[in-house]
Amino acid sequence: MKTSAIILVGGEGTRLRPLTLDLPKPVVPVLDRPFLKFQLDLLRKASITDIVLCVAFRPERIRAVLGDGHADSVQLTYVLEETPLGTGGAVKNAEGALGERVVVMNGDVLADMDLGAILKMHGETRAAATIVLHPVDNPSAYGLVETDQTGRVTRFVEKPKPEEITTNRINAGLYVLETRTLSLMPKGVPYSIERGYFPALIASGERVQAFTHEGYWIDIGTHQKYLQVHLDLLSGRFPHEIQASRRGSGYAHETAVIDPAAVLEGHFYVGPGCQVGAGSRIEDGSALISNVRVQGATIRQSVVWGDTEIGGGSLVEGALLSNRVRVGRHCHVGRGSALGDGVVISDHSRTS
Repeated sequence: MKTSAIILVGGEGTRLRPLTLDLPKPVVPVLDRPFLKFQLDLLRKASITDIVLCVAFRPERIRAVLGDGHADSVQLTYVLEETPLGTGGAVKNAEGALGERVVVMNGDVLADMDLGAILKMHGETRAAATIVLHPVDNPSAYGLVETDQTGRVTRFVEKPKPEEITTNRINAGLYVLETRTLSLMPKGVPYSIERGYFPALIASGERVQAFTHEGYWIDIGTHQKYLQVHLDLLSGRFPHEIQASRRGSGYAHETAVIDPAAVLEGHFYVGPGCQVGAGSRIEDGSALISNVRVQGATIRQSVVWGDTEIGGGSLVEGALLSNRVRVGRHCHVGRGSALGDGVVISDHSRTS
């Protein structure tokens, strides 16, 4: 049986703006690679190499980053949504490119799932669909998935009130579907997997199985979570082989130029082409993605994208800086700040 994969990458990433005003969320940089490559790794480890990308927002930017997938030892097919179709509508739109079984993934989730084990359970239970669940501390902000003692899904509860909470397991954004069941989905109209397809599948008597993932799981779709994923990668909470040389507890690319009078401490990443001048401090939780110039400034728990310059005496802490940002001298770019492409901060300015 041929197993394909679909990655849903059509959203505009509004919660991550201004970083995603021009760059689709699935290909924002995360340390040494575009985010989507983490998901390609997960699929390839399970020997799934035929992958469909359901695209809508700036598809040319995604194609420019990933191409046909051969560099990552996969085959990518791009299926365009002319109008937003929702999760189910996007899958239905790609039906003609799928094998008999399909893994469906949200394009903004990083997780250390054992996809091989998920597929094994799916086959052994003869499920029409399998939903991966993840336990959370505060389930009231999510849609809950209830199951019986065998792991069969019985009910969905969308953003429950406190008195309605019966489980702490939420939909983790990864599904295994038998392609034959896509006949339940209407074609060419907006449709939800979660609110339409799964309830219809249960109502038809088909088995919908749950697989609980207890490991690492994060949705990178907000400023806070995007920053958090860098902290988790740098600290080793999420295992990842960073393409750079170890330097103390951090990483520095071989093409980075770091002045001996600069201070680098904690878990950090200094990417290719970066220049860290004398008197600079790169502190714990900071990531300089590429070609960043730091001229006697302090960077603390922040992510700084390519071709950005930060002037002497400035402090950047708990912030996200996009490409080609210019921060003058003696500035304070404070916690929660997110600066879009090409923003200029003049000397002695503050943001918060």
